Amino acid sequence: MNTFTFSASAWLPLPIEKVFEFFSDAHNLESLTPPFLKFRVITPDPIVMTAGTHIRYKLKLRGIPIHWESEITIWEPPDLFVDEQLHGPYRLWRHEHRFAARDGGTEVSDHVEYAVFGGSLINRLLVAPDVRKIFAYRQSKLSELLLPSSARP
Repeated sequence: MNTFTFSASAWLPLPIEKVFEFFSDAHNLESLTPPFLKFRVITPDPIVMTAGTHIRYKLKLRGIPIHWESEITIWEPPDLFVDEQLHGPYRLWRHEHRFAARDGGTEVSDHVEYAVFGGSLINRLLVAPDVRKIFAYRQSKLSELLLPSSARP
């Protein structure tokens, strides 16, 4: 199975505890996901984030309804958590979220390892461009959601 990786990071002028708290609410993922995916968390509240937590979502990928379930496999507040797909559109999806206090704020880093059905060609033509769009949107929304308008870059 061919695997691919994607990494992105953003710096926010906020304390690490505040940034991690935002990511600790699974429903905030909805606001960080581009509207074209019609992404919704369907696991009932309350969702207590810890290692072993399962979260279910529904979305539309190129108009096709998809159900996705992930598990939080590592939970180390306020520095790190990892979610891994149990069921969903990928052959493999492992998303590592890292948070580091840096320069009076917090660096938020995402590292994703994934594999797709159809291999390199499907990844190059369809999946990798979508992954880049999703994380570009995520980075722009982080500032919008967490910072007052006067503090946005």
